[in-house]
Amino acid sequence: MTDLSGFKPIGARAKIGVIVPPSNTVNEAEFNRFAPVGVSFHFTRSPHHADPAADDFQEMLGDVKRAMSDLSACRVDHATYACTAGSMACPSDRLLGTMTHAGNVGVNSTAQAIIAALNALGVTTISMASPYTDETNAHEAHYLNDHGIDVLATAGLGLNTSLENIQRISRVAPPDVFEHAKSVDRTEAEALLICCTDFNTFDTIEPLEKALGKPVISSNSATLWHTLRGAGIDDRIDGLGTLLRDH
Repeated sequence: MTDLSGFKPIGARAKIGVIVPPSNTVNEAEFNRFAPVGVSFHFTRSPHHADPAADDFQEMLGDVKRAMSDLSACRVDHATYACTAGSMACPSDRLLGTMTHAGNVGVNSTAQAIIAALNALGVTTISMASPYTDETNAHEAHYLNDHGIDVLATAGLGLNTSLENIQRISRVAPPDVFEHAKSVDRTEAEALLICCTDFNTFDTIEPLEKALGKPVISSNSATLWHTLRGAGIDDRIDGLGTLLRDH
């Protein structure tokens, strides 16, 4: 008789729900690639809003509420809003409050995760790379400045201008992400941040840390780390740099 006594259900330690924009494909693959044993990720999509503040975030938060309803049907133990620009645009208390009320579980967001990750690393000055326009980079730098992080330099690829261009973000190859991110580093920056959850960063973080001699985090590495810790998963993960290895 086959002994299956050692096998456990999928997500036995934690089922984690993830809300992403409709076009995102990278973070779903990256999170599942590095999922600790016993942890499962369950994705749902929420519409992208070019100017979510136009109606005081009502449409965006309504969509988030519907996405949380979908995740509630999965009975997730924790949920994250994994979109850098969206989570930096909407006031954190409103975004996380809507998620908590709709899902009745612990929640976090990419914006919150980035700040927590930089704080955990003891970093207050960074350089920042992204696939975004200068306007979006300026908005995100302003957000980070408001949370005690001095952004010394930014560099973007100008791809968040249309759906066709947004769909190109996930197709930027890791070697190109590496060179783009490396180009914005400044000697006086204590760390390098790569923004956008649809950007291929997991293969670039360790090579960049070795090349630059400083911590490197991305929207996805910070979100993965903060979400796992919020779900009570304290596993250290090799291959994704200082943050997930040491914190």
